Amino acid sequence: MKDEQLKQLKKQLEEQVASLEERVEQDEEFETTELSNYDNHPADNATDLYDQERGMALTQFKEEELEEAKTALAAIEDGTYGKCSVCGKEIPFERLEALPTALTCIDHADQEVDLESRPPEEDVLQASTGQPVKKEDDGIRDYQDSFEDVEDFGSSDTPQDQPDEDPQDFFKDDK
Repeated sequence: MKDEQLKQLKKQLEEQVASLEERVEQDEEFETTELSNYDNHPADNATDLYDQERGMALTQFKEEELEEAKTALAAIEDGTYGKCSVCGKEIPFERLEALPTALTCIDHADQEVDLESRPPEEDVLQASTGQPVKKEDDGIRDYQDSFEDVEDFGSSDTPQDQPDEDPQDFFKDDK
C-alpha cells in the first residue's frame, strides 16, 4: 500500500472516529409520551418501550463501530494495518477503501450469517394459556381455535353492531 493511500485511509478513520464520538455523546434522553402510565393504552407503552430499546441498540452499535475504528487507527500506528491479522497477507486497497476498519482479508472475514440462534426472550417466555401452541418444523402452530375464544367477547359480526336488527333474527339461517 502506498503512503498516500495509507494517509487517505487514516484521515477517513479519524473523521469516522470524530463523528462517532460526537454521536455517542449525543445520547438522546428517553421521553415518554405520557405523564402517567395509569390510564395509558398498552400499545402506547409498547411504542415507548420499543423506542427506548431501539435507541439503546443504536447506541450500542455506534459504540462497537467506534471501537473498531479506534482499533484500526491503532493498527496504523503499530504498522500492522493493511495486513491480515490471521494470515498476514496484504489486504487489497479496494477492500480497505470500502471498509477501512477491516483487519482481515476477505478469506478470513466473518461471512457466516447466524440463522440458528433465537432471541433470548424465547427461553423465558411461556404460553399464556392453559393450552399452549405446539412447535413443529421450527414453526409455531395454533392447534386450538383461539379466534373463537376472542370472538366470545364480540366482533363486528355480533348483534350489538347491527342497528335496527332483532338479535334473535341475526342468528337464524337464511336457507
